[in-house]
Amino acid sequence: MKLKFVAFFAIIALFSCKKEAEEKTLEDYKFSDKGIILNCDQFDLKLLNEALFSFEDDILKAYGKTNPNLTRAYSQFIRNVLYNRIKYTDVVSPHSAKIFEVLKSRSELWDTSNPDTRLNYNSAVVECISNNMIDKSLKTTFNALIETNSMSPKLFGPALQSNYGAAIRDKYLSAYVALEFYYGKLFDVDLSQVSEKPEPPVDFNKIPPPTQQNDPHAGHDH
Repeated sequence: MKLKFVAFFAIIALFSCKKEAEEKTLEDYKFSDKGIILNCDQFDLKLLNEALFSFEDDILKAYGKTNPNLTRAYSQFIRNVLYNRIKYTDVVSPHSAKIFEVLKSRSELWDTSNPDTRLNYNSAVVECISNNMIDKSLKTTFNALIETNSMSPKLFGPALQSNYGAAIRDKYLSAYVALEFYYGKLFDVDLSQVSEKPEPPVDFNKIPPPTQQNDPHAGHDH
């Protein structure tokens, strides 16, 4: 009996060591000064928040070269991704590519056998997102699709597109967009083609536009 217990714990220890060896770590955190805005304590908080901030930085550079505006960036990104008009190598930064390699090693986050999505909707992270989502309409739709085991980007996408402005105010919804439509898509992208994107040239003769406040109704159809 004693030998069986020893063998059992040896197997558990071996499995734990193997899992730790398979999981990668991120060496450089460029956005750690932004703090923690996503509190999903069953996942690496620092990594999850870095992934969100790097995603937003990438789409802001891709869709706001002349007038950086995160609302517009989300609008264009979501529309383009739903219509399959994104060339990810033109948007993804080397830093986001490194983040993806680390995220990819966290097997609980993904469902690689699902033909409709790579994201594991039974994961603790998605449960955290669904529990903390602010917009009641999107939250109801999101949870209903998950509960009926019919969740897919194709089904949730139209609701998201008609209310893209919610992603500006609701960072848990933003995290879903980043994981599903950004990092989840990189499984099928040749990341060796990713390079640093040049900073847009500064026109010192251009008068900057007045600062716009986020419209709480942005993205709603009236």
